[in-house]
Amino acid sequence: MRAVCFDLDGLIFNTEELYPRVMQELLRRRNKPFTWDLIDKMMGRPGRVSLQIMIDHHQLDDVVDDLYAESDDIFCAIWERELALMPGLLELLAALEQHGIPKGIATSSRAHIVQRQLPRFDLGPRFQFVLTSEDVTHGKPDPEIYLKAASRFGISPSEMMVLEDSQNGAQAAVAAGAIAVGVPGSHNRSRHTFEGCELVANTLADPRIYQLLGIESAASRPA
Repeated sequence: MRAVCFDLDGLIFNTEELYPRVMQELLRRRNKPFTWDLIDKMMGRPGRVSLQIMIDHHQLDDVVDDLYAESDDIFCAIWERELALMPGLLELLAALEQHGIPKGIATSSRAHIVQRQLPRFDLGPRFQFVLTSEDVTHGKPDPEIYLKAASRFGISPSEMMVLEDSQNGAQAAVAAGAIAVGVPGSHNRSRHTFEGCELVANTLADPRIYQLLGIESAASRPA
């Protein structure tokens, strides 16, 4: 494998733990029930698609643009206080850098949100590129974003590892022909399937990711 592409939400940042609270608040304001089945359908998809799923599911009178603005206000207030990196991320980035393996991000989030989050931990310069929902016509689980990622790396999708925490994202990676690795959070692990993935890791610190890449962790290499 010649490159690694990272999802963002729930994979780099703990945002998949935060998004359900946003959806729960949106629905509370409309006296509608919050269910994990609905979140499963929305997770990993572009925001506009996810919000339309919510509108259709609950037959809301809202339009997507209004829900987008309202959800942004709720979400930004939460992540400004609680945004955190996922376990094992920094160690994996360091190992990839020591071995000269390029890295990119392919996310269903919008560019302006990503551009606010990455600087919080000075992550932007560590990635060769960032693809967002605004860079594709068809969002995950369509493979378009990962086909574009491979093209940006200048390699075949089969030479690229994709790290994904959601079922929709993993389906996109598998459909693109990439080496897909599922890294689900506690909720996704019990409710999402990762068919076609090379492995389902416990966290980004899982030694099987390093083994699949054929590299050592940065900590295990001699100084």
